[in-house]
Amino acid sequence: MPIHLRWGDLDALGHVNNTSMLKLLEEARLRAFWRPDDGSDAAPTAVFDMSVLEGGGTRATLVARQEIEYLRPVPYGQRPLDVQLWVGRIGGSSVEVCYDVFSPADAGEQVRYARASAVVVLVDTATGRPTRWGQEERAAWTPFLDDPIAFAKRR
Repeated sequence: MPIHLRWGDLDALGHVNNTSMLKLLEEARLRAFWRPDDGSDAAPTAVFDMSVLEGGGTRATLVARQEIEYLRPVPYGQRPLDVQLWVGRIGGSSVEVCYDVFSPADAGEQVRYARASAVVVLVDTATGRPTRWGQEERAAWTPFLDDPIAFAKRR
């Protein structure tokens, strides 16, 4: 998923700020899982309609947990970062989304800047309680199921 950096994503040291990295990952996740309303091509994992957000749907997704492991500082560039996503685990009402953040795909040998994961939970908007994924979500995501990220051990 190509994700463009903005000048405002940088911190005082000229690297992508850690809160900006969460926003970049969020953008990649939204593009991967939400179908655009304008009829443009959607990712094969896109199972949610944007119109649900506008009309107050009965289901919503919430991020329950996120973890990022920074491998190198991300410099500013005009070409988009290459954010690769896959599903590390599908639970009853949660899914673990895994990410690798690389330098632009057309930049020659790619540099991995970070890897991350987010646990996303499906909830019923009326009750706020978790609800189970349906067959459509499972069928769309199963082809992209792979090993979750094994982060470096903490000391």
